[in-house]
Parts: sequence; structure tokens; C-alpha cells
Amino acid sequence: MRTLDNGKPPRLHDIARALFIVNRNAKTAIHAKELYSLKHKTVQKLLEENKAKKIGLHFSKNPKNAQQHSNLLIQVDNYYFHVPPRKKDFSEVPHLGEGDASYRNPKTSMPLYEAKRLLEQYTGYRFQAKSKPTYPKRQAPVFTKLGEPYPWHHPKR
Repeated sequence: MRTLDNGKPPRLHDIARALFIVNRNAKTAIHAKELYSLKHKTVQKLLEENKAKKIGLHFSKNPKNAQQHSNLLIQVDNYYFHVPPRKKDFSEVPHLGEGDASYRNPKTSMPLYEAKRLLEQYTGYRFQAKSKPTYPKRQAPVFTKLGEPYPWHHPKR
């Protein structure tokens, strides 16, 4: 198991809080794809380690192209998250119908950078750093007297 900067393994409650913060910010983020990737990697690892539990399937609140589909409800500590289901989930977990208000998350606050760092350390997943475009180095302007050639210009002899 990975450890945090302080050498201790992350507590499940802290992972759940960080997951909640990343999920909440992903809903409005410009780079939501990266945050959702981090969320899915974390949920997948938690399920593999039996630290998360599949509760059931809910109908999506926002169906794409007006076609109803379902989301898998996952419980991590006392937090709940929806993730896209796999084919086998339809036969393994019950369908709970419409979303239920009883599956509410507690109020949580944590800086996004801290939540991302904790989940990155837990999963080993790193964001792909966006490289800034490189431009050729600018040269200082060269001034010559009127009628004289530029220093790099060599007229044919």
C-alpha cells in the first residue's frame, strides 16, 4: 500500500473526503476529464481492495440523448458516488430506480490541491502535465545604417 508524505498510509475517511472534493469540483471544472479520471482510478482501486461497496444502480438524472441509462452507486466510508456501470453490474447489484435522497454526503471542506495530491499518492495516478508551447528564442533587433546590408546578409560575389 502506498504511503503519504508523512509515511503513514491514508485513512479511508480521508480518501473518501478527497474523492468527494474531486468529484464536486469535476462537475464545474474546465479540465473535468482529468478529475473524473482520478475519481474512477480511485474508486476502482477501492473496489479491488474491498474498501468500497457497490450499493445498486440508479437511473441517471441527466440522460444523454434523451435515452435513460443507469449509474452505479458506490459507498466509500460514509460517502456515496455514482460511476458508470460495467455490464456485469446489471446482474450483480439490484436496481434501485430513481435517485434517493437518503444517499446524501456529509458536508466536507478540503482544498482541491490537497484532495488531488492525496488521491494521486493513493492511486499512483499522475495528471499528464500540460506542456506549454515552446517558441523560438527572440533575437534583439539589429539596426543598420540606411543602405547597408544586414550583418547576416552576404551578397553574391
